Amino acid sequence: METTKSSSAVEKSYELPDGQVITIGSERFRCPEVLFQPSLIGMEATGIHETTYNSIMKCDVDIRKDLYGNIVLSGGSTMFPGIADRMSKEISALAPSSMKIKVVAPPERKYSVWIGGSILASLSTFQQMWISKGEYDESGPAIVHR
Repeated sequence: METTKSSSAVEKSYELPDGQVITIGSERFRCPEVLFQPSLIGMEATGIHETTYNSIMKCDVDIRKDLYGNIVLSGGSTMFPGIADRMSKEISALAPSSMKIKVVAPPERKYSVWIGGSILASLSTFQQMWISKGEYDESGPAIVHR
C-alpha cells in the first residue's frame, strides 16, 4: 500500500495537444537532474552549480560576495519546479560557509534572455555594433570580429 501511495505521488498525467493523455513518473525528475549531473547522459562536464561556482571564483575576490548574493536563473531550462532551491543548496555546499547565497528565479525567466537582448539592442550606444545583412553577406561570419 505504501508503494502505491509513493508511486502515485511521483506520477503525473499530462494531456498532449492531440488530446492523448500520458502519465510519466520518475522521468520528470531525471531530466532536470542532468543539469546538475551531466555524467548521467555521458557528458564530461560540470553541472550548472559547479559552473556557476567556478565562474564566481574566477572573478575578483572583492566582488564575489555580491555575485554569490545575486545569482539569477534565466532561460527555459530553469523552469523546473524547485530548481532555485536546489541551486541554492548546491552552491552553498561549494561556497565558503560564511557566504550568503541568494538565488533568484524570476517568474518571467523563461524569456529573460530575449528581454535582455531586446534591451541591449534598443540602446543607442549598441547600434554601432549592429551588422547589416549586406555587411554579413560581404564579409561572412568573420565580420563579428571587427
